[in-house]
Amino acid sequence: MVSLVKTQNISASTVAPIQRLARAMMVSSGQFSLILACCNSVNRQQQTLSWLKEFSSVHFQEILLPPTAQTLYTTIYNNLESKQPEALMVKGLESVVAINELIVCTNIMRDEFRKQFKFPMILWVTDDTLKKLVWLAPDLKDWAASTIRFDTANNKSRQEQVVKTR
Repeated sequence: MVSLVKTQNISASTVAPIQRLARAMMVSSGQFSLILACCNSVNRQQQTLSWLKEFSSVHFQEILLPPTAQTLYTTIYNNLESKQPEALMVKGLESVVAINELIVCTNIMRDEFRKQFKFPMILWVTDDTLKKLVWLAPDLKDWAASTIRFDTANNKSRQEQVVKTR
């Protein structure tokens, strides 16, 4: 990962969460684990995933949830077509129209994830979606280790300033 800083010209504050995510995926290989990756910018999320693909030893599959998704489990299960990836990135949760219902349903179905999926599942969330997870699916949220944040303090304070000036 040191070469990541030199070749991609990114800051150490960006490399640290990428390393944490890569390590979490590697440690959880072959078993279900829930990892929450918090990023409020779709562009930053895509850039992070590009770097992760290039430098992680764990190959991962990506699923983009459609806005019409009703359940997380069924959407993932149908997309995998009985193939178990090394790891799975689930994106687009924030764009689901019936997000509250999807989160509640996911909490109810949480045991099925462990029974059926033998890989780490990384849920990409925004701050707003993370708050909903805490309130609507506390049991599911408790399964995840600490949330890995990809928004730097500078970006976050700039976002807050933009919101305050609107």
